[in-house]
Amino acid sequence: MTPQTASPFIDIHPPVAEALRAGKPVVALESTIITHGMPYPDNGAMAAKVEQIIIEGGATPATIAVVNGRIKIGLSDGERESLAMTGDAMKLSRADIGFAVAESRTGGTTVAATMIAAHIAGIKVFATGGIGGVHKGAEKSFDISADLDELARTPVIVVSAGAKAILDIEKTLEVLETRGVPVVGHACETMPAFWSRQSRFRAPLTLHNAEEIARFYETRQALGLSGGILIANPVPRNDEISADEMAGYIEAAQKAAEAQNVTGKAVTPFLLGKILELTDGRSLKTNIALVENNARLAAEIAKAL
Repeated sequence: MTPQTASPFIDIHPPVAEALRAGKPVVALESTIITHGMPYPDNGAMAAKVEQIIIEGGATPATIAVVNGRIKIGLSDGERESLAMTGDAMKLSRADIGFAVAESRTGGTTVAATMIAAHIAGIKVFATGGIGGVHKGAEKSFDISADLDELARTPVIVVSAGAKAILDIEKTLEVLETRGVPVVGHACETMPAFWSRQSRFRAPLTLHNAEEIARFYETRQALGLSGGILIANPVPRNDEISADEMAGYIEAAQKAAEAQNVTGKAVTPFLLGKILELTDGRSLKTNIALVENNARLAAEIAKAL
């Protein structure tokens, strides 16, 4: 889709439209974290708090979702709360966002779908929790998130806490390298692992502040290099759960998924829900903290651009 042909299907929330017209900083936010990532009412409260953090950081938040077939670039408070209470929302990526629009469905946008919509609207920076990637056992299941191809295709800066730790981080990094996606550790030389500040893997690149990240993005644009940039931003130290502790919870959750034959798009929500149960809610608190931390950095980058 081009912006011209997409426009009949898109509603841009008035504060977002005004900021874009004025050339002011805007930060996109995904919505599967609302529809599939957290239980109600935590999801609605988290989404409202993250938008407020972006506002306090000097940028305009634009939560992206599909509501009754309309691609929403920014949600009103009522729309956001209604989405948080929706029990049958689709989980939308590149393959099915067009279906949801054509069939007047409602769905949360993944990293990939959010990047697509953000780029159509002219938004360059997007804050999320963690990206999708290569699932463990992908050499047999071929379960690899469309997020990785979207990062190679769509020129949006994605601020995350790395790949979700339930994934095979090493293989995810290999695929990103093959696709030509820059992976930048924010003030760190080791890849974060979502709930944990460190994994066993080095960050391919390191930049220390928003201005350096903005300069890197603009240089890539000037050179005609396609695709986005993945920023790996470690969760604040006081909020992390160590990688060693998380490893046991992740292994137990994966065994439960295998025992129940959970596959496809259901895998990630199942694993996150099981880990929430195994950690007695600690994983949710850390998840919220890392999303808020990513929103702060994304607002800084949007301002620097």
